[in-house]
Formats: sequence, structure tokens, C-alpha cells
Amino acid sequence: MIEFHGIVKSHDGKRVLDGVTVAVAAGERAALVGPSGGGKTTLLRCALGLEEFEAGEVVVDGTHLAAGSRGSTRREALRQIRRKAPVVFQHFHLFPHLSVLENVLSGPVYGLGRPRDEMEPKARELLARVGLAEKLSARPESLSGGQQQRVAIARALAMNPRVLLFDEPTSALDPRNAREVLTVITDLARSGQTMLLVTHDLGFARRAADTIHVMIQGRVIESGPARQVLDHPREDATRSFFGSVLETEGNAV
Repeated sequence: MIEFHGIVKSHDGKRVLDGVTVAVAAGERAALVGPSGGGKTTLLRCALGLEEFEAGEVVVDGTHLAAGSRGSTRREALRQIRRKAPVVFQHFHLFPHLSVLENVLSGPVYGLGRPRDEMEPKARELLARVGLAEKLSARPESLSGGQQQRVAIARALAMNPRVLLFDEPTSALDPRNAREVLTVITDLARSGQTMLLVTHDLGFARRAADTIHVMIQGRVIESGPARQVLDHPREDATRSFFGSVLETEGNAV
């Protein structure tokens, strides 16, 4: 469904991504975990054309984006990929001048040219699904952070994605709002939505993901079933990272 093959990217002479290969099958929920600066978000940005990469290829539901592609070939690949694999960022990127309903309709109606009378019932259904049926006419500024992120999720779902990408979807939220958003994403995972999540929350990864990929210093150092990786990691670097997370969480209590 979404595949990264040997992705290489450098910044200021340093390898940010060093031959990353990850595949997420249809119906699978995968999580990328690892320390800050490990390359997780950069990998997602490469898939969406927000970062260029020097080697490798991204494939999303049969659409190929190869390193070095240019011109109309690259533009068409990115158009297809962004439609098939919308991303929910940690900052919500809602349109402040549009209502909640219009924000959700913005992709399918204004982006894809789908008929409004066909898409509006679905948009209303999606907003009800994320617990915001009563906020159709509200503007983003009147919503809490958690509510804004749930609008962003509904907007991504309105594109009928083949795979849904999440980039640290709760890192900008307080604990209560984060729980609201995590509940919505966990429900999506249970419904069978294909997802690739970048998260620092190991508890959330355990609940929502089938598969864990651990990225450290631009490399995937360990992959496997979520429970196996989280409970019985094979690599010393994975154990060290998990230990540092637990220590930080303990100090924060």
C-alpha cells in the first residue's frame, strides 16, 4: 500500500535518511517510533514531495515517486500520492476563514472537484464520527486544539484515503485533548483503516499499531509485531531508546 525503498536523504553533508526501507500493507497499522531527529517525519515528507531525496523510491498504491524525478512526471506522481495518502500533521493547518464543515469539504470539493451535494452528507457523517456533529458552522479559532485536530482527521478521511499518515498528531496538545484525538485514531485503527503513524507515545503505538518500526539516526534498526518489539526488543539501541522514554515519563510524573 505504501512502500519506501532504500530512501537516502542528506542535509548539510549529513545522512538524515540512510537507505530506509519500510512497507505497510493494505489494512495494516504501522508506527514509526524513535528519538527526535531520527528521520521519522522526514520520511513522511519525502513521500509527499515536501522533501527531496537523493536515492530510492516511494510507492503508494501503485503510484511511483523515484529519486530525481522531475517535471510533469513528478507533479503527477505527487498529485496521486497526496490524494491517496493525506497526512495529519501535529499542527492542524485548518483554513481559518472556513467553517468546520467547509474545511472538511475543501479536499474533495475544492481540490478534487467532486459535487458538493454528493460530498456534504459524507462530511457531516465524518464529523459525527469524530464527535463534532454540533460544530459544523464553527470556525477553527473557536475550537480547542483537540477539536481542531479531529477536524483535520475528518478532512483527511474525506479524501477516501488508501493510507492515512499521521505525524505526531498529539504532540501539540495537552493531555486531555491528546486523549480525545488518540481515541479517534484508535477507533480508526480498529475499523481497518490503513495507517502509518509517527509517534513518540509508545502506549499509543501499542494500542493502535500492528507493526512497529524503530528509526534511529536515519535507519530502521528494528521492525516487527508491535507487542514483540515493545516487550522483547532484539536490538540494544531499541532497548536503550525505550528505557530513555520510560525514564522521561517517570520524571514527568
